[in-house]
Amino acid sequence: MKQDRQVGAEKRLEDLVLTRVVRLNAMIQGTTMGLLVGFGIFIATNWLILRGGQPVGPHLALLGQFFIGYEVTFVGSLIGFMYGFVSGFLSGYTIAKIYNFFARAARPRS
Repeated sequence: MKQDRQVGAEKRLEDLVLTRVVRLNAMIQGTTMGLLVGFGIFIATNWLILRGGQPVGPHLALLGQFFIGYEVTFVGSLIGFMYGFVSGFLSGYTIAKIYNFFARAARPRS
């Protein structure tokens, strides 16, 4: 009898751990990805500005086709950070939600 209770408690603990470990927090995932993408654009833009040369960052300037108002300038790097944060957040949030959906579907039913 005691052994049956112990096995039942271990099974509930295992289910709890699997439920908590497997799932991703979508807000944290989105925020982290948003900060990474935003700072990536910000640092890349300012690196090209500081490096100088003529023309300054023609390839990075192509982001202006997608991010309205973005240019390879300091103000443009701030605009790029905002666009990068939003697009990174949406990507990370969506990835976490899709992952959680499939993780929940794959979890064995008891």
